[in-house]
Amino acid sequence: CEMTREIFERGHAVAVLPYDPDRDRVVLIEQFRVGAHAAFASGWFANDASPWMIESVAGIIEKGEDPEDVARREVREETGCTVSDLLPLFHYLPSPGGSSESVFLFCGRVDAPAVGGIHGISDEGEDIRAFRVSPEEAFALLDRGRIANAMTIIGLQWLRANRGHVRKRWLGKRA
Repeated sequence: CEMTREIFERGHAVAVLPYDPDRDRVVLIEQFRVGAHAAFASGWFANDASPWMIESVAGIIEKGEDPEDVARREVREETGCTVSDLLPLFHYLPSPGGSSESVFLFCGRVDAPAVGGIHGISDEGEDIRAFRVSPEEAFALLDRGRIANAMTIIGLQWLRANRGHVRKRWLGKRA
């Protein structure tokens, strides 16, 4: 039996969960996502679901780019923070049934004393609000279903399980 299958070739991406271990703060972003807008109209989501998604930082890897370089650039563009260290977490396939896309997920060490404001590249139509919260506040957003983005869910669950280890690694005896 001959079979034909279609695949969506999207390319590859990075995602970064920016974390400030000195202040014990997570940096998140919020931006409008048209795919979420369409999905929320399906009836499968709560009536108050918002297409303004709370997410970790993410970006597409162009041909010839290094994932770590892209991760650092995207954090700077979307939050104004500089990454001083990157921990590779996972390299995974978000939707292997119909897409060849893969995601390199990192936790990025940042210094985030006063994250806020609107960021992004205007030529790319980005309108991104950056903000920082305690890990407990981020986990509460996750637990209430306010975060519906897989890469952010994975990153926050990883931080929930590994926060002490990360602080010890990055802060040493000060953790």
